[in-house]
Amino acid sequence: MVQAIIKIEEHTNQVLNIVKAKYGLRDKSAAINLMASQYESELLEPEFRPEYIKKLQQLKTQTPIAVGTVENLKKRIGL
Repeated sequence: MVQAIIKIEEHTNQVLNIVKAKYGLRDKSAAINLMASQYESELLEPEFRPEYIKKLQQLKTQTPIAVGTVENLKKRIGL
């Protein structure tokens, strides 16, 4: 485990205290860890679901269709 001395604003300190109280955490470190895990799950790239990976693997085995030019593609899809 890493230990760090950090400087935070008063508002951030209040938010940490609220998170700590709301979730019944023992200290602000636990509040920071909880907030980091929530940030990760909401804002960072999530892992793919197993169903999606299976679908991608099925698509990977399909033979691609050669369309040539953009004009040929537009004719093929009816534009």
